[in-house]
Amino acid sequence: MSNTNYPFHESRPNFKDKLAELPQNLPKYTTNYVKSLFPITSWIGRYNLTWLIADLIAGLTVGAVVVPQGMGYAKVANLAPEFGLYTSFVGVCIYFFFATSKDITIGPTAVMSLLLGQTVQKIQTEYPKHYANIDYITALTLVAGIVSAALGFLRLGIIVDFIPGPVIASFSTGSAITIAIGQIYNLMGIANIDNKQAGYLVLGKTLGALGTTKIDAVMGILSLLFLYGIKYACRHAGKRWARYEHTFFIISIMRNIFIIVLTTIIAYIINIGKKTSPISILKTVPKGFSHVQVPPLNSEVIDHISSYIPIIVVILILEHVAIAKNFGRVNDYKINPSQEMIAIGVTNIVGPFLGGYAATGSFSRTAIKSKSGVRTPLAGIFSGILVVFALFFLTPAFYYIPNSSLAAVIIHAVLDLISPWSYVKTLYQIQFWDFTIYVVGVLLTFFTSIEIGVYVSTGLALLVLLVRVARPRIEALGRLPLAGDENQTKYAYVPSTHPSFTAASNPPEGVLIFRLPESLTYPNSNYIDDKVIGYAKKHTRRYHVRAEKKGDRPWNDSGENGTENQNAPRLRAIIFDMGGVNAIDSTGIQSLFDIRKELNKYADHIVEFHFANILNENIQNALLTGGFGVINVSADDLSEKNEKENGDQKIKDEEKAQSLYKPAKKFFHLTLDEAVDAATNSEWK
Repeated sequence: MSNTNYPFHESRPNFKDKLAELPQNLPKYTTNYVKSLFPITSWIGRYNLTWLIADLIAGLTVGAVVVPQGMGYAKVANLAPEFGLYTSFVGVCIYFFFATSKDITIGPTAVMSLLLGQTVQKIQTEYPKHYANIDYITALTLVAGIVSAALGFLRLGIIVDFIPGPVIASFSTGSAITIAIGQIYNLMGIANIDNKQAGYLVLGKTLGALGTTKIDAVMGILSLLFLYGIKYACRHAGKRWARYEHTFFIISIMRNIFIIVLTTIIAYIINIGKKTSPISILKTVPKGFSHVQVPPLNSEVIDHISSYIPIIVVILILEHVAIAKNFGRVNDYKINPSQEMIAIGVTNIVGPFLGGYAATGSFSRTAIKSKSGVRTPLAGIFSGILVVFALFFLTPAFYYIPNSSLAAVIIHAVLDLISPWSYVKTLYQIQFWDFTIYVVGVLLTFFTSIEIGVYVSTGLALLVLLVRVARPRIEALGRLPLAGDENQTKYAYVPSTHPSFTAASNPPEGVLIFRLPESLTYPNSNYIDDKVIGYAKKHTRRYHVRAEKKGDRPWNDSGENGTENQNAPRLRAIIFDMGGVNAIDSTGIQSLFDIRKELNKYADHIVEFHFANILNENIQNALLTGGFGVINVSADDLSEKNEKENGDQKIKDEEKAQSLYKPAKKFFHLTLDEAVDAATNSEWK
């Protein structure tokens, strides 16, 4: 727009302009897109010895943790422990090609393992004995990987922004509680507990079976006490002796592998000379990659798994991107959600062919990796080397790992996923609806499943968002005098009905000011229409000549018009503070048009509409297209005004209207002060 009568007199390139330039820029865009798919190219050329040493330490540290955790999480997913190791290897070795986060570690996680375990149990109940658990899980993983990669290639990372933090925290907390409860039976040596049911059912059955607790409980409980004892002792010692903080951190990290080694040795000793183990042990773990196969992705399997694919994709993406964003903020870098979706997508496409299942970001291992001083994503290679070493050389030792100590490792890891009380308290204090969403998500996850918990809490969050958009708080503003110079008082514009601003005065007589806090679009346009008109009628006086005959009155005219609000001023102008409006659509323009039309009749003259603080030229252009920003009156609107102002001097109404149809800068203002001055000095007094 070139007319300098308006705040925005020059237009920035819009979508049409960019689309027209696409053919000539296509080669450059294509090159940049291909480069963006492999972020490794931006830093691998600068790789150096310092980075290598730091990555080696961090990678081996994480590898020592992922080996016991991977085997434990595989059991949560109703799989043999070796599948957790396959998943760990693929995740850490592929990610660095596509990574935009140096800290995150991809592999088996507690939440994803529980979700897969619950999902496969439902499928097996509905289609018993069709396929093995691993067949369904690898098929789900492969399809979820393809979908995730496709979303990433299309650069649709924005979808993760539609799931708020309370939803993520709720399914993490609910899942952690469910997983911890589901491992108590292993910790206590109790048999025949189905830990893939809803958390409350597992808890009830476990409590009912406490009388069958075996000697495993001694090793399990002592392992759990050891893990927490070392954790808190090292934390306290690190603060007490700051010089050795890093040493205590390494000791703390190694507590998982140490307790597994220690209890395995004990289990081996007590099994010497016995044909049957007195405690539950892991038993045979095949050497190497013994489950390499093509996932059975046929029409029958797809039919069985199709309804569960969306939730697998959602958790796969959410868990990973949320963790990556969090550590990016902590360590001062930004991740690319779309690129991260490609990374986990490719990982989960390749993984099933090597026997792996769904891999995503792990919070606990990512925290360890970050604190270990990792410098680049290449650290994952060293974790992968350690996992391969364990697969080929340590599997005989895995035979005697007690299930109770493995359960202790799992419980110890997942309890860190429970949101701290301070977070829950903050949610309640800041926004009650966020607190409600969190509580609903936790309860549904615990009493039903992760799937239902995520769907319902996400739906509730979107409903709350929609209500906030559709029913915004429309504030009528008053003026709070501030210190000014000798010639002019400055004002702050504040909600006129708020008890904190009792000193605020009303706007000039006949002028109303409204602040629109949301974009003016179809969900809220009718609501804003009703609120503005209702407030205007309540605080100004109807002004028109009452029909003398009852038969000439409209059906909704009670005959009392003109008697209400007799002491209120006649409406002259409405000012809209558009600072909170980022978009306006055709329905929003229509609502403004309807407001103007009705209030013109109510005031029986042209009510000026002024707009201040417009921050987007598209909003200004939409208002101009809708007929705002000009004086546009008809002959009928001016008939009475001409009679009153001109007396015997007859000016044709058509000529008057035509002369007043012109652009008028006074209807668009950079500040509310300018808008109030313009409305106060209006020619339509």
